[in-house]
Amino acid sequence: QVQLVESGGGLVQAGGSLRLYCKASGRLLGINTMRWYRQPPGKQRELVAAITRGGTQSYGDSVKGRFTISRDNTRNSASLQMNNLEPEDTAVYYCNADIANQAYWGQGTQVTVSS
Repeated sequence: QVQLVESGGGLVQAGGSLRLYCKASGRLLGINTMRWYRQPPGKQRELVAAITRGGTQSYGDSVKGRFTISRDNTRNSASLQMNNLEPEDTAVYYCNADIANQAYWGQGTQVTVSS
């Protein structure tokens, strides 16, 4: 059984930074693309950033230049460094990973940015 566990969320003032962390555990037969999604209050879930196993990164337009996704294949983990946070970044952030042709999700971590 595969588990993804996020950590690192919290409350921060606008302009501040947070780093989210996602750790995969269980029967891992090779983790392909890892992603961070977010779901703001009352809105749909949206893709924030993605990183392939080889390290190719992609970002949503609203976070380009402010967020950086990274991963450590030896630790089966991914991180999301979020800088210059804005109140509009307030959301539940979810880790997602493609493992053996299946998609797995974490339980989410709350990020709240105060103005």
